[in-house]
Amino acid sequence: MARLVGINHVALEVGDLDAALALYGRLFSFDLRGRVPGMAFLDMGDQFLAVSEGRRQARDDGRHFGLVVDDKEAVRAAVEAEGLEQVGIGHRLDFLDPWGNRIEIVGYENIQFTKAPHVLRGMGLAHLGKTEQAIKELVEKGMEPG
Repeated sequence: MARLVGINHVALEVGDLDAALALYGRLFSFDLRGRVPGMAFLDMGDQFLAVSEGRRQARDDGRHFGLVVDDKEAVRAAVEAEGLEQVGIGHRLDFLDPWGNRIEIVGYENIQFTKAPHVLRGMGLAHLGKTEQAIKELVEKGMEPG
């Protein structure tokens, strides 16, 4: 049986590709990996976010995906400045984009996965670290960061 080892990309449907790229460009710093008619690919180092024009389903309530960032509070400020609807409460940062996609924002320091040192260097993020809790969780799985 094949074992899950990661996510290569997430495909996100939006109503207007140019408007989505403009909005996401105000929320996040990213490089455009590529673009073809009706689709764009936002680079995330060794992964990417595929943004596709043509959203047809209703807004997402519980269904969502999480994006990992180096500065969660900067995203919170940008989401508030854009007037986007935030969902959930407390320390979480979940918001709905104008097309009804629910996006959760998570700080890199708090998650169990690690980017390889060469990937972080290539992204200009070699300075990022982990919280004690995240390191503990990684150690318990035999994945202590080096």
